[in-house]
Amino acid sequence: MGSRRIILSLLVISVLACLGKPTSATKKAYVVYLGSHDHGHPEPNDEHFAKATEYHYELLASVLGSKEKAKESLIYSYTKYINGFAANLEKEEAEKLAKHPDVVSVFLSKKKTLQTTHSWKFLGMDKIEAEPKWKTSEGSNLIIGALDTGVWPESESFRDDGMGPIPSKWKGSCDKGIPCNRKLIGAKHFNYGNLAMKADIYNIIEETDQTTARDTEGHGTHTLSIAAGSPVPGTNIFGFGQGTARGTLPNARVAAYKVCWPPVDENTVGCCDIDILAGFDAAIHDGVDIISASIATSFAAGEPQPEYYMDATAIGAFHAVKKGIVVVCSAGNGGPDASTVGNVAPWIITVGASVMDRGFSNYVQLGDNRRFKGQSLATTALSEKKQYPLVNAAKVKLPEADDYDALACKEGTLDPELVKGKIVACVDGYIPRTIKGQVVADAGGVGMIVLNDMPSDCYADLHLHPASHLFENATTIIDYIADSPNPTAYISNPETDFGLNPALACFSSRGPNSLTYDVLKPDIIAPGMSILASYSPEGMATELPTDKRRLLFNVLSGTSMASPHVAGMVGVIKSAHPDWTPSEIKSALMTTARTRDHLGETLRDQCTNNVEADPFGYGAGHVRLVRALDPGLVYPLTMHDYWNFFCSIGYNESQFAKFFKKPSVCPKQSCILDFNYPAITIPGLSGSVTISRLLKNVGTPGTYSASIIEPWGISVTVAPKTLKFEKVGEKKMFWLTIKAKDGMKPKTFVFGKLKWFDGVHSVRSPISVSLEQATDS
Repeated sequence: MGSRRIILSLLVISVLACLGKPTSATKKAYVVYLGSHDHGHPEPNDEHFAKATEYHYELLASVLGSKEKAKESLIYSYTKYINGFAANLEKEEAEKLAKHPDVVSVFLSKKKTLQTTHSWKFLGMDKIEAEPKWKTSEGSNLIIGALDTGVWPESESFRDDGMGPIPSKWKGSCDKGIPCNRKLIGAKHFNYGNLAMKADIYNIIEETDQTTARDTEGHGTHTLSIAAGSPVPGTNIFGFGQGTARGTLPNARVAAYKVCWPPVDENTVGCCDIDILAGFDAAIHDGVDIISASIATSFAAGEPQPEYYMDATAIGAFHAVKKGIVVVCSAGNGGPDASTVGNVAPWIITVGASVMDRGFSNYVQLGDNRRFKGQSLATTALSEKKQYPLVNAAKVKLPEADDYDALACKEGTLDPELVKGKIVACVDGYIPRTIKGQVVADAGGVGMIVLNDMPSDCYADLHLHPASHLFENATTIIDYIADSPNPTAYISNPETDFGLNPALACFSSRGPNSLTYDVLKPDIIAPGMSILASYSPEGMATELPTDKRRLLFNVLSGTSMASPHVAGMVGVIKSAHPDWTPSEIKSALMTTARTRDHLGETLRDQCTNNVEADPFGYGAGHVRLVRALDPGLVYPLTMHDYWNFFCSIGYNESQFAKFFKKPSVCPKQSCILDFNYPAITIPGLSGSVTISRLLKNVGTPGTYSASIIEPWGISVTVAPKTLKFEKVGEKKMFWLTIKAKDGMKPKTFVFGKLKWFDGVHSVRSPISVSLEQATDS
């Protein structure tokens, strides 16, 4: 893909460090994490900020030799809720700091990258808003902060028509040149991590408007409007997807924290850890209620993930959750491979992507009248509705061109004399599809078919020329061309299609959680395919350098789009239940999620319609906001539970104590299987195990009965089998005993379900189990 679009569509971690302020070539930017601040008062103030920064200088000077060198080295001082700093350091200096007793961790600043006119209705918002008891009007007091590429403040999605005064709790501000209002109430930028070492590149950045929170990419504007954009009637993209574009919670206030930056060169792409941490610190201080971060690291299967205290997003999110702020992050776009999910900290709501019931489809009709459905947002059509000659790109290549390059329709590989007037079949591959289409058109072709046997990236593209993206039919098309003496085809005009069956998006990253197998990730899935929302007119419409179209609304796909849907839903739930904690909101979303599609069958994996998805793809299931507002029971988690969690995974007690700033000791026995998560995951089951869970009643009094769908080859019993709740807030324990049945040895994870039911509420938890000798998925 083109370099600017890499930020918008991929979720991969760079092996290069994010560089700090211009410095010597041997120094790199490190995060030095010290835990939490001990304010001594409810909120930090200017005196606290000054004292914290002074201590950071002193600590840094103890290694560098002087306060002058410390001031030269320091990039950020995290002074509000996160205690620590970012500094340019030699590797040896970083290692020396890591040994200091006040330091939790020191880690190199890495790069992470970014990961609607219908989705709000698909999620049932029209039904919720028609029900007065949910008080969605209270959303105007809520503030959603987004860590992303900034915001295009002039977008209609951020109009403040009819909005009242800004909540008095707000402490944030807006960058110079950003016209904020009563809707968009904050806009800040953090870019030191993305400044390069070379002075000439540094000057390039300084001379642009990239030193403000203004969005020049489009991604941040898109995600923020998905979460809380004001209604914009008559929205479409080139006539497709006509309707009202709006966020899940359109009356919420929004704030943009620009921590992701467009590339200046290959060393400055993405979102740097030191900037991400600064964004979290500012958002917590400013007074946001919800943080949406469509930023993640996708991991190759088997690749180790950083420990929680070495991950900027996990650290920032932990401090936010301590303050009662809900943090929602994208799961990553590393699917369909296993163990690729990112943002796996249990205090984060980790969101995978689904395909909703709307797409942008067209069809390819072959000369033998067979028709195949594809995806496209092509803005031009074939001149006549007739059959055109169809050719395999590899058969119309220039003599000197490589066969594979030609099949992928790489620039300079097709012979105009052989292509003119024909439809060309190209395979999907390492060249963006819109560029393939331009290559075909430049060679004289009238249209293009993109063939893809794996629909990991199968969504509609904004082609400038007639095109269709097909999947699961590649071999059929190639065979037809080879076997027919006169192969022909026709590509129809795209149409908005509401006939799709919801499924797990193939690109969505999958579990199991490779850092903590015992915690299911992702948590849930939400719409992330072909989402139409606001965009920056300075962002590119496609990867094509010659594409001069500039869009106020655009269609994007990714877990980046799924995450803000859930952030908006969190706002709806907080409006109805302002006293619920982040863990209770998360539990409500997970235990009411749906694992079946519109046909009542188990959710399918988009990679193939013949295979059912499982909890490592969809987590607890597809979000159902209507049910989540009234879940009946929730699984609560407190800071004490997180303390025990760290104990159970073997962290050094004195080290993670700095997360909490409260003296405590690990219990003599701490079992991670008793961690009160809304999902039950048991890797490496040996013999049998009994685990506990705690439920809290948040609904009407009632008696709940348990039912179990056992994983294959596994026996599961629950005690007690009924729980009677007589008042709101009442809590009750239960125990599950899980063991392998005689002679059963499942080689991979197997899945089941626990349900508590009172006649009205279904409180469901996925169960995932593997045996000791087979813990890999």
